[in-house]
This record gives sequence, C-alpha cells and structure tokens, in this order.
Amino acid sequence: MSFKKVDIKDLKAINPFNLIGKEWMLVTAGSEEKFNTMTVSWGGMGVLWNKNVSFCFIRPHRFTFEFIESYENYSLSFFEEKYKSALKICGTKSGRDSDKVKEANLTPGFQEVAPYFEEAKMVLICKKLYNQFIDPNFMLEQSLESNYPKKDYHKMYIGEIIKCMVKE
Repeated sequence: MSFKKVDIKDLKAINPFNLIGKEWMLVTAGSEEKFNTMTVSWGGMGVLWNKNVSFCFIRPHRFTFEFIESYENYSLSFFEEKYKSALKICGTKSGRDSDKVKEANLTPGFQEVAPYFEEAKMVLICKKLYNQFIDPNFMLEQSLESNYPKKDYHKMYIGEIIKCMVKE
C-alpha cells in the first residue's frame, strides 16, 4: 500500500481527541542516517497564525528531544488499532538503548523531509513554527503535582502541517 497526498481540510472523519488521546501517535525526527521516534498522547490540531498546525509535547530527557530540537521538520504518524503494541514499545523503550523501531516491527520511510512509518494510516509532515517549555506558574497546583512530580516540564512544539498523507 502506498500513501496519497490529501488536503488536510478534506479529511472529514478525524476526531483528534480519539486520534491522539486514545489511539496515540508517533512523533519522529532526524534523517535516514539517524532518527528517533516516540509515542505521544498529548497534542492537538487546529489553525494558528492562519496555518494548519499540530502541537505535541516532549520532555527534555527523551531521546527524541534532541532530534526534534536539531531538525526543522518532523512527522506525526497515526496507526490502526492492530499497531497498539508497537506504539507501546515506542513509548516505553529508549532509542538510546535499543532499536525499538525494529523491535516494534515498523518500517521507516524517508521519501519526505522527515522520517515517518510505512504502516501508518495517516502521516502529517510538519515544519516547526514555535516551541517553548511549559511554564509551571501557568498551571494549577493540582495539575503540577500529578503531571510533574519531578518538575521535568514538557516542551511544546507547534508545527505547520505542510503535507498530509493517507493510505490509498
């Protein structure tokens, strides 16, 4: 199966709350020579600065952090339910210590400006527009305690969706 490019505005059946919060996604950055991916379930999609955007959050101790910091583009890959165990591997193993992509039995694709996965049902190719660490002074005390007991605040990345690809 191959991907076809579609205008993201033409996607009718996307529920970002299920797509990101329940089904999860892989955020991937790097090059064909060296890249990393990780599972994320915090994020969203919308319109900002008159652009179609996505946003996601990555903690600085994650191996993927150095890749998303170093590269202008990244991908968000979305999968069918049958890949949930692969996404669990990519969310719990570190690319520093193992070849989690191989262990998850995923096939990286490199035909775009950011790596993505051939098994995905949909891929968003994004260009970084803005990033900033979460400001703990902005959050409610209850949220701080439950989400950041170690004070390891996420960095938020907002990216322009420059290409949307779905399985044909």
